[in-house]
Amino acid sequence: MKTLLTLCLLTLAQPAMGNMNDLKDQLYDATGLDMVGFMETRYGLRTQNDPHQKDESIAEMRLQLDLFKDLQWGVLKFKGDLLHDEVMHRTTGEFRELNLRVSPLDNMDIKLGQQILTWGTGDMLFINDLFPKDWQSFFIGRDDEYLKAPANALKTSLFYDMANIDLVYTPTFQGSEYISGERLSFWNPVLGDLAGANGKFDLEERNSTGRDSEYAMRVSKNKDSMEFALYGYYGFWKTPEGMTGDGKLRYPRLSVYGGSIRTPLWGGISHMETGYYDSSQADNGNDPLTRNDEVRFLAGFEREIGQELTASIQYYLEWMMDYDNYEASLIPGSPPKDEYRSVLTLRLTKLLMNQNLILSFFGYYSPTDEDAYLRPKAQYKMTDSWLLEAGGNIFIGSEDHTFFGQFSKNTNVYMGLRFNY
Repeated sequence: MKTLLTLCLLTLAQPAMGNMNDLKDQLYDATGLDMVGFMETRYGLRTQNDPHQKDESIAEMRLQLDLFKDLQWGVLKFKGDLLHDEVMHRTTGEFRELNLRVSPLDNMDIKLGQQILTWGTGDMLFINDLFPKDWQSFFIGRDDEYLKAPANALKTSLFYDMANIDLVYTPTFQGSEYISGERLSFWNPVLGDLAGANGKFDLEERNSTGRDSEYAMRVSKNKDSMEFALYGYYGFWKTPEGMTGDGKLRYPRLSVYGGSIRTPLWGGISHMETGYYDSSQADNGNDPLTRNDEVRFLAGFEREIGQELTASIQYYLEWMMDYDNYEASLIPGSPPKDEYRSVLTLRLTKLLMNQNLILSFFGYYSPTDEDAYLRPKAQYKMTDSWLLEAGGNIFIGSEDHTFFGQFSKNTNVYMGLRFNY
């Protein structure tokens, strides 16, 4: 309820916020810093009872500050959030970006520090993008921006006529924010049931620089209207896909090799992407506590199908290698995964009222798991500064152990109000 009250407080604070442009001008005149950002509040509720979680799925206030300075010889970037989370009863700060970009050569860019990294062709599906994600934020109704988590890394980009090369070095492994039961219930295979905080396990840390470093590479080429790319990654699974003998979750070693293509087709844009996941510690499927090797494939198509109405579809496949060994080593009583897991996605976006109202829908459906995840959302731009949003995270599944089915008790609806400055 506290967060609901802030909807009124934000509105009452509008006159004071109106002076923000004067402050931004004064800051630029004094320091050369460009500043943007926002203040927002979000509140959401579960639509059904979950014995492991609170009724509130999200209840928070956030202030983001985004600073940018051109130093002539380089660009300094800072983006940070101050967050009060009423669900977890804590106030935290986060550096989303704190980096320096320089160009020592005409064909070279170097970015060092905290940064958001992304590549690949998928829409809310990732194969060769092995950079950190925040799945908890994604499922509780935060802005889509927060699906991508920051990483401390060194990115070097080289530009040639033949191809462009991106190299990313992460000195110390940074995993994704996975579902651990803290505020979303999940299927716990050890307990054989849905669990909340009671199902949280100790985690084997990977915090040694050098031994636990990550390396990623992309080689890309644009030819006419087509874009080709090859990818490589050496590091670890981004979520704990293994377990030690003493019951700790672990991040097994992982190498990924893949490629993608994006090209115009039938009045729209099509894309394909594939990757081979080499899980070297899975012992060819004989280790039941470590995720197996996989082949992943993605194909998608997007085009405008009406006036200010855009649609896109995707097909995604995970093919588990060494499946016979996996079945033979499966712990008795554990529900087996399918050898092939497929997912279909649909995105619809409609612009109305001079593009001030955006109605969108994104849905995942897995015919193999027989489960789904639906994300309806409406955004209304009330003024140049004020944005009102409402949406939902709807999970459907007949089995508690499937990927989306395990979250069925976490279905929630939310609303938010944002002031951009």
